[in-house]
Amino acid sequence: MTRTSNDNHTLQERPSGNWAPSVPAPDDPLKWGEPFPQAAQRTLRNTQMRRNLGHATRTIRNKRAIRVSEMPDWEQLRVAGSTIKNYAMTHLPELLEEMERNVTARGGIVHWAKDAEEARCIAYEIAASHGADEVVKVKSMVTQEIGLNEYFEKRGIHAWETDLAEMIVQLSDDMPSHIVVPAIHRNRSEVRAIFADRMENAPENLSDDPAELTAAARAHLRRKFLQAKVAISGANMMIADSGTLVVYESEGNGRMCLTLPDTLISIVGIEKIVPTYRDFEVIGQLLPRSATGERMNPYTTLWTGVTPGDGPQEFHLILLDNGRSKVLADPVGRQALHCIRCGSCMNVCPVYEHVGGHAYQSVYPGPIGAILTPQLRGAFTHHDPASTLPFASSLCNACFDACPMRINIPEVLVELRHRAIEANRGGIPTAWDIAMKAASVPMSNGRILGSAGAILPIARAAAGKGQRFVHLPWPATAWSDTRDIPAPPKQTFRSWFSEHSAASDKGGQK
Repeated sequence: MTRTSNDNHTLQERPSGNWAPSVPAPDDPLKWGEPFPQAAQRTLRNTQMRRNLGHATRTIRNKRAIRVSEMPDWEQLRVAGSTIKNYAMTHLPELLEEMERNVTARGGIVHWAKDAEEARCIAYEIAASHGADEVVKVKSMVTQEIGLNEYFEKRGIHAWETDLAEMIVQLSDDMPSHIVVPAIHRNRSEVRAIFADRMENAPENLSDDPAELTAAARAHLRRKFLQAKVAISGANMMIADSGTLVVYESEGNGRMCLTLPDTLISIVGIEKIVPTYRDFEVIGQLLPRSATGERMNPYTTLWTGVTPGDGPQEFHLILLDNGRSKVLADPVGRQALHCIRCGSCMNVCPVYEHVGGHAYQSVYPGPIGAILTPQLRGAFTHHDPASTLPFASSLCNACFDACPMRINIPEVLVELRHRAIEANRGGIPTAWDIAMKAASVPMSNGRILGSAGAILPIARAAAGKGQRFVHLPWPATAWSDTRDIPAPPKQTFRSWFSEHSAASDKGGQK
């Protein structure tokens, strides 16, 4: 069935109130903007966003620490979760075929989509065949990855986000800033202004009281739930041995989407599969504690095919590749597919906390986005700005310590950096090439390196009382423009080692 385009189907004109999109949502989310350093310079100037983000991530970190401390077997659970995902990725073809058989046996219809275009076309044809001009959506990162909302909008179907934070982002023509808390960069005053200006039937004299804002959103969404013929979801997990899908959420909107409409379309990345219910139980302990600092999610919804007279009577599962097979073939980078989208790596990342999710210009921000996005895009050369994302890290290892699936994000970051450098090698040497070549001279000669240590006291004195260099002369300005450099230590390692060796030898003689 075909439908005519309706490009004029929008909300309201952009308001002139006290809010503005942090980063306007692109017409095509698959297109890339600018390199990370340039994007980060822009977001760093948004002081309100940084305050909002810092407060929210600290709160989540503290809650998570409390819940993890209650689990004496937390590290064993992490190892179990990592083992489950490693097995699933090693046996992915067989598990996906088992999933298809079980979904089909229980009345569902399975579609395979190799890329974003195929997935969008399949979902649109299903929705259009039911005469839908509106659909309701469960929070889904994979539908943002493929630009589903924009695709539907251009073809006359408006997709309503029903997660509160996603609704805030959608109403403000913004982009999500966090995997779990998409509107983490907004405070309640900004949310009030957005609701007042953009939400249909917003109450007059709406205040910024959270309870009042929530009540307004609930009334707005309840009408959408009761009217919708078609719902669209993703899934946190697919359980192969029964054909079951799982969604975790905190507000009940997902439960409404997954039970009220007549037709349900679930678009799921192929990496979300686990073999059995027992595996689901392990990840079910790791995910809520890592994501929101809760022992369990308020709403955990599982559905298996179609049940006559109960819930949607037509169920479609779209299994999406969109670059995942290429990631799976990578011996180092494939561990990025173990991600369960908890966002814990973002909550501990010093880079993310300062620049926010918009600097990554991707549905997947933060440390996990820095390794997943370039791989999904195949971005390993300077021609694609996404290749700069692996450099958006201090390699402090906090993300690995926090990751419930034990994804070694720093290891993958280093590997992707290496590939980017190697892919861009050749031609005229860069300033970095020259600097590294110069550094290799003292680094490869112990006598020269020892002599270089003699200038450290002079450098320490030049650093002044603050014991920090803020500005270095050109060409070192390329480094000091974005980093302060601490003064050298009072004593070199060689000097310290000589003293301690002498003291040890003296003690041994006694």
